[in-house]
Amino acid sequence: MRYLMAAFLAVLLVVTGCSGVAAPSATGGGSTLTVSGSVHAGPICPVERPGDSGCAPRPVDGAIIVIERAAGGEVTRVTSAADGSFSVHLAPGDYRLVPQPVTNLLGTAPALSVTVGATGITEPTTIDIRYDTGIR
Repeated sequence: MRYLMAAFLAVLLVVTGCSGVAAPSATGGGSTLTVSGSVHAGPICPVERPGDSGCAPRPVDGAIIVIERAAGGEVTRVTSAADGSFSVHLAPGDYRLVPQPVTNLLGTAPALSVTVGATGITEPTTIDIRYDTGIR
């Protein structure tokens, strides 16, 4: 009987491990969702003209974004890639994304409040963190 129970538990662990259930949250249990965004810096040109792609904001590589619970307390940190993108796994809830200073950029980007619902971010619908280059 003991062997039968052990075999049942082993099969249950294998089936559960392969079921595609969301990973446990680093925030204390439950499932997580991938939250993605981008980090840009601008302006790039002292005078911007509509349609001039040479003056489009540039991606920021290596920007550190601190993720905090809305009620306070750091959850994790994420660093932007060379193309300015980042992604992080978060449990549903309310968060603040707090950009940290980046060398050669003016100050820091403003903090951004984000709500993660059961299927992804609900407010805002896209995450775009903007640093100021100081060019005027």
